[in-house]
Order: sequence, then structure tokens, then C-alpha cells
Amino acid sequence: MARQRKPLPTLQDVEITDVAAEGNSLARVDDMVVFIPFGAPGDVADVKLDRKKSRYAEGHIVELKRPSEIRVEPRCEHFTVCGGCRWQHLPYSFQLRCKQQQVEDALQRIAKIDFPTVSTILGSEDIWEYRNKMEYTFSNRRWLTREQLDSGEEFADRDAAGFHIPGAFDKVLDIGRCYLQDDFSNRLRRFVKEYGKEKGYPFYDLKAQQGLLRTLMVRMASTGDIMAVMVFGGDEPEKIEALMAAIKERFPEITSLMYVVNLKVNDTIADQEVVLYHGKPYIEEEMEGLHFRVGPKSFYQTNSRQAYTLYKVARRLANLTGQETVYDLYTGTGTIANFVARQARSVIGIEYVEDAIKDARLNSEVNGITNTTFYAGDMKDVLTDDFIAAHGGTPDVMIIDPPRAGMHQDVVDTILRAAPRRIVYVSCNPATQARDLALLDVKYRIEEVQPVDMFPHTAHVENVVALSLREDGTRD
Repeated sequence: MARQRKPLPTLQDVEITDVAAEGNSLARVDDMVVFIPFGAPGDVADVKLDRKKSRYAEGHIVELKRPSEIRVEPRCEHFTVCGGCRWQHLPYSFQLRCKQQQVEDALQRIAKIDFPTVSTILGSEDIWEYRNKMEYTFSNRRWLTREQLDSGEEFADRDAAGFHIPGAFDKVLDIGRCYLQDDFSNRLRRFVKEYGKEKGYPFYDLKAQQGLLRTLMVRMASTGDIMAVMVFGGDEPEKIEALMAAIKERFPEITSLMYVVNLKVNDTIADQEVVLYHGKPYIEEEMEGLHFRVGPKSFYQTNSRQAYTLYKVARRLANLTGQETVYDLYTGTGTIANFVARQARSVIGIEYVEDAIKDARLNSEVNGITNTTFYAGDMKDVLTDDFIAAHGGTPDVMIIDPPRAGMHQDVVDTILRAAPRRIVYVSCNPATQARDLALLDVKYRIEEVQPVDMFPHTAHVENVVALSLREDGTRD
């Protein structure tokens, strides 16, 4: 018989002193650090421990004894349950200071190299309804909150349309209103849910892997274009046709209406056929007269207005004169590559996803850009010494925008051998960026660091670093 674990204690009158990684706050109790979600520096609270190690613990607030003076009222009714916006209770100005500190800490503690004063973070003009893409999940296993469970009420109807609960793949929180995208997105989601309930369409069972209503993706462009992609977990043509017709009639403002029948275990539609039901097979974003077509599988920065800010920073730090050969590594759909092409002699973009490269080439064609070339493949396999030699030798500038994991060691080694005179490193993860900067330090010095906030009310931050080749090609 397994030994029953001793219940962890509730700590009384804990003072929260700082913010921590992943949007948590922290407190120090004796010689132990306690990580606490949804706390604010200055809070005094009773904290129930959920996990305990020798030097740190994790817990949650069970009673807020004295709220911090900096606390603000969260806008969303689902705050603390949804898990998406972990900083709604903090003023936006304070969020920005925390993100700036996050960048500085990564450079100091992880990179451990010389860097100039970090420029003041560029905040988002819109802090609500700033997302151009949302994905909702339909489920027959609605998540019940502690309050609902404690009420003793029976909940026979467990159908939900909302977001996955962190750490519980088969549970979905039913959302009333999300403030991260225009309210159109909420109205469309609620309509699909109500239609499904009225017609008796089964909501998806994430454990049994069956059910008709599965997911809904909504993309809204700054140009006014709207895309809706309904994903079904069963192939029932009559029911699918009826719902798609109802969406088209109820929401004529949708310019790109599509659906997918996904019978796989996972939710990704990257390998699935997307059926165009009505309108165009894409929406368009616009920057400085350039038009970027965004398809249902395309990557595009989630905050359109702030993406323009980010790309302008990257272009400025590239110091282009019109004579440079530029490599855009991890180019995605070629947005940065096409954005800087007018100021460069030529741009070469490399990306792993073949569909994204097709979009990149199309975006060049649509905008009449003729000095870009795009290649698909794993970065470490495509970006080789032979590839660089075959494309005119050392490029003048490399713009690097890798995924959160940062760069593979082979890619770093190739960059160091190629030795472009300038690198602009765009990152959504200051920690892995700092690790890579430490590797590049053998030949490069940091000239400028510019954080950009793309995701208000979250702990995520983009950071752009400009590096120049040391005069003698080695560290001082």
C-alpha cells in the first residue's frame, strides 16, 4: 500500500516582493523561494503550497489579506482561471518595466557579456483587442471552477467553447467574452456554440477523439479582412453544409470562410485539406503599401500594429543602404524579407515550412518585389558553407528570427564562419537569445538592444539586438 503524502501547509501572511518567470510572482519565506501565480509585489496573502522542494515551492493565494497598492481591477471575468492573461491585475506601465527587466536579467545572468544600456521598451498602443488570431476549442468536458464544484450544483450540460485549461488537455473553459480580439470573434464563437446546441451537434470529446464541433480559428486583419476556419471532428457533409451556410448568412462581413475535416488525434491543420466555402482563400495585411497575403496555415505576427513597430526596428538596426545582400533566417512567410527588400540589393530567406515559403514567394510576386529568393528546409541543413559560397559568399547582413528554442549549434557555427558584418537578432525568448548571444560574442559585439512588447497582460516580450563584427574578427 502506497504511503499517503503529508498535506502541504498554508503559509500565513506571506508578503509578495517581486515578479518571476512565466508571469508568476514570488515571495521569500525563511530560506525558501515561493512562486505564486496572480500575485502582485506588495500583496500580503495566505498561500497554500501545492509543491515543495528543498529550496523552493509553488503555491496559490487562498486569501488576499492586504492587496498591493499597484493592483488594478482585471477586466476579464475569467482571469486566474483561463491562464492566458496572467498580468491583467498589474498596471500596463508596470508590466512594461517587468519586461524590460526580464531582458536585462537574461543578458546579465545568462549571456554574461558586455552590452549597452537597454533601450526603453516600446509598448503596444492597443492593450486590449490587439490579437489578429484566436483559436477556440469545442469540448463536451467543460472545466468547472472551484466555486462551481463547491456549490454542490449538478452540471449536466458540460459543452464548452473556449480555451484549454493549462495542464489539463481534455478540459476546456467555456468563455463568455475574451478581450484579446475584437468582439466579433466572441459573437462568432457564441453563434457556433448556440447553433450546435440547438441542432444537437456533438461537441468534441478530447479523450474519446470523437464529436463534430472541434475548433474554430478567427483571423482579423488591419485592412478589415476577416477569416474564419471551422474544424470538424467528423465527416458529416449535410451538417457541415448547414452550419457553414448559417455562418455565411449571419456574418456577411467574413471575407474568407473555410472549413477542415480533421479526423487525426491532434488539432493541427498544417497537414489537412482546407476547403474554401466562401470568399477569398486568404486575408491581407498591409504595411507601407506592401500587401501580405495570410492563409489559414500562414504564420503572421499576432499583434498587427505592433508587428509593424517590430519590423521597423529590425530594418533600422540593419543599417541598409540599398547595396547589401541580406539573409533572413527563419523567414516564415517572408514578411521581414519583403519588408526590407526595397532597402537592399538582394534578400535570401530560409524557412523550414514549405507552405510558408510558398506564401513568401507569393507575397514578393504580389508586391512586385524581384530581389528576393526563398528556400525551404531545416535551417542547419540549408544554411551551410557551400550554400553561402554558392550565393555570392559572405552576406552583408543577417536578420535572425528563430522560434522560442533559439538557434541550433550548427547554425551558430555556420554564422560565425560566414562572419557577416552585421546581425539583427529578433527573439520572442530573451533567455535563449541570451544563450545564443554568448556564443556569438566570440566574433560580435552588441551595439543596441531594443525590447518590443507584442503581448500586453502576458509575460512574453520580443527583443531585438543589433550586433556588429569585431574589427579583428575575435573577442577583445
